[in-house]
Amino acid sequence: MVVRYTSTRDAKVDVNIAEAIVQGMPQDGGLFVPRNIPTLSPEAILEPKLSYAELAWLVLSPWFDWSETELRPLIEKAYSSSGKKSMFDTPEIVLLSNAGSPNCENDLAGKKESMQLFLLELFHGRTCAFKDLALSILGGLLSKSLEKCGIDEPVLVLTATSGDTGSAALAGLGGQQGIRIAVIYPAEGTSEIQKLQMTSVPLEDRCVIGLKGTFDDAQRAVKNIFQSAKDPRSPFFGIRLSSANSINIGRLLPQIVYYVKAWRDLYSAGAINCGESFDVVVPSGNFGDILAARYAKAMGLPIRRLVCASNSNRILYDFFATGIYDKRRAFNKTLSPSMDILVSSNLERLLYHAFGENSELVLRLMHRFENEGFFQIPEQVASNLSDFYTGWADDFQTLESIRHMWEIHNLLVDPHTAVACKVAHEVFVNSQYHQKDRKIIEAQAINPIVIAATASPFKFPASCLAALQSNLKNSPIAHNELSLAFELSSYTGISVPKPIADLVTAKINHNMIVEESNLESVLADFANKTAKPQVYRKSTM
Repeated sequence: MVVRYTSTRDAKVDVNIAEAIVQGMPQDGGLFVPRNIPTLSPEAILEPKLSYAELAWLVLSPWFDWSETELRPLIEKAYSSSGKKSMFDTPEIVLLSNAGSPNCENDLAGKKESMQLFLLELFHGRTCAFKDLALSILGGLLSKSLEKCGIDEPVLVLTATSGDTGSAALAGLGGQQGIRIAVIYPAEGTSEIQKLQMTSVPLEDRCVIGLKGTFDDAQRAVKNIFQSAKDPRSPFFGIRLSSANSINIGRLLPQIVYYVKAWRDLYSAGAINCGESFDVVVPSGNFGDILAARYAKAMGLPIRRLVCASNSNRILYDFFATGIYDKRRAFNKTLSPSMDILVSSNLERLLYHAFGENSELVLRLMHRFENEGFFQIPEQVASNLSDFYTGWADDFQTLESIRHMWEIHNLLVDPHTAVACKVAHEVFVNSQYHQKDRKIIEAQAINPIVIAATASPFKFPASCLAALQSNLKNSPIAHNELSLAFELSSYTGISVPKPIADLVTAKINHNMIVEESNLESVLADFANKTAKPQVYRKSTM
């Protein structure tokens, strides 16, 4: 069955995947969602010795109404595991590391049924973060989508970022013919290395802007531009827009693949038997990464629990605990900046499915959120989210978790992954629910726990060094983080990843910082200066 896509806010919207990718988001302010979810093929689960590209083809092809000759070469190019053109530093693309037992201090440790913890290493791409997995292919998907829609004029990709999406989008889409990209990041809300990765890219067809505000401010501004672009009075009227954020369904779908690979790797390692499930713990900000796991589960992948890990902004924690989503709260700058988000866009997609694909209810809910700053879901809807669990960690606990993972498990993790590790320990080991019934502990212990390790620790060396050197009383202050990356390497004996080491000789090409009130005009200037004569063949849009 061919998958069609509609809007979370308007059931009348009906587009194919190419149209959804090109548009980025519907003009009604909602997000594109699948009308039906395809089933994972048996080959994707059990076919032995698949390369990551071969697995990606099996997982992604049902979502596309494209021929194999159209889609498969794009996948092969993005996930090539050999040669100089490989975008990843390991042939496996994604690695699964055994981290031992999370309940090492529990008397179940060492038993055959003891819980086993694994890290899903998603940071082996060109910017050392999980966003590389999807953005390495999005450029190809967007170019092919433009071709299939009969569009010859260039597209402007607008991307708000809390840190990692921006650099990965610039690496994956920048310099591709017909694609211009503008990235907006919070000027004081990323790590120094994240900022350096973005601001050192070439100038051609790229614009990188630091915003005096938060990621939520940047994301709201981008969404407003998409919604207003249909108005002839908008400076973006007539400019074809798309997005590289996970609001773009073409960014979200490739993230499903690595959860399937996680199950396959567990099965190959003998940690799981055919048909058995595993739990996933995902550090969450904009909710795209964990939503991809939910889609993998909906396709038939045996995932039991989806654990959403939050930092001290904890808006997602509060939502799953109470059913109330309320952004009317203080914003915290934390050691895990990619999670410093109060408006998690992809939650709207989850709500659409939880509401039984009722776009009218979602529209009313989101209008209330936009007007009043909060909403509450009914209990019967909350019951549709029963496979989600949650926890959170503050900065002190994050540093403790980094130190714990190094000292006990001999694994170096970044602050975002450390949040997930702490939450995994709380949910699966220290939970009062478990303590009430010993049999529950023993029955659930056989499920492996896979933590999404979302970034290289060398992107956040100040935090890692503070944790390893037991300087936990105060939040680390980053001075020349790039030099600290090499100090962290010396301390741990782990090499600095090449993409980060290469930043030593990087030149800053983008140094613009603007107020939110000036952002639209700056972006319009970039769009118009880089615009090329529009040539139309035909359009199905």
